[in-house]
Amino acid sequence: MNKDSAADVAKPLHIAFGVDSNYFLGMGVAMVSVLENNRDLALIFHVLTPSISDGNAARLRQLEARYGTEIKVHIIDSSVFDEFAVFPSFSQYSAAIFSRLLIAGTLQGVTDKVLYLDADIVCQGSVAELMAIDIDDVVVAAVDDVGSIAEKQITTLQLAHQRYFNSGVLYINVDNWMASDVWHGAVKAILGASKKFSFPDQDALNIVLDGRAKIMASKFNWMYDLFGETSSGKKIAKDALFVHFVGRLKPWHNWCCNPENQLFLKYKAISPWADADLYPPKNYKEIRMYSQGLRKSGRLLQGWLWYARFVLNKFSAK
Repeated sequence: MNKDSAADVAKPLHIAFGVDSNYFLGMGVAMVSVLENNRDLALIFHVLTPSISDGNAARLRQLEARYGTEIKVHIIDSSVFDEFAVFPSFSQYSAAIFSRLLIAGTLQGVTDKVLYLDADIVCQGSVAELMAIDIDDVVVAAVDDVGSIAEKQITTLQLAHQRYFNSGVLYINVDNWMASDVWHGAVKAILGASKKFSFPDQDALNIVLDGRAKIMASKFNWMYDLFGETSSGKKIAKDALFVHFVGRLKPWHNWCCNPENQLFLKYKAISPWADADLYPPKNYKEIRMYSQGLRKSGRLLQGWLWYARFVLNKFSAK
């Protein structure tokens, strides 16, 4: 660790999220997990969102009082993302995924480094080691995406440096980001993408930051697919700093059949969102996934009953 890196650990760590109303529960639990495991560090949170309910605002104030932290809410005009909506391939995504592109501009002059986290992340340990990573000569530090996804996207996006990172955890050098004009570069990449992007903002960032990202160890963004691993028995790595629940199935869904969601539920139970209901299946696609999850976990009768519901819901949706 050099002197500058040691000094960074002594500074407050700024942590940013970009969410809409559907992700406040996940984000709140993520915050609690970070705070519980880093009581010795000064942390300042930033929430970029198009709106916030009185209930969620009150819960954030509870977190501030309980942990002696600071949470700043930045209301963003979601119309800035309207131009992206013309692409059918982006329709499954909330505009909130693009808010990470605005973080550096929002915090320039406030901090020189900021840690961006997706809302579907749970922290298991101290972030001091991450804060000590030297990012003075890069725009971001990030973790390679998993195997086949990375290989496919490197080829599809024609990435010269043969690395493709996951944008769920980004340790951002604010000034380098702004000097590199990442926002306009990403907008240009997205608008010129037609239908070839699989992960809109993530693909754009990989194009713009090709060769300008430091690749971190996987423990800083340890990806776990709750649905894909339902029948495998795979456990969450104990040494993973940030566990990232990738995929459509999230740990706040009440139709999750994978017991590894207990990591999330542990922190939810001590959060201001403890009394918040988990989310039920919202459409026939999620009902189908629930039926598959039940069958994968050995609950065959329940699984086939939910499959019947899937068929009925799919038919009625047409």
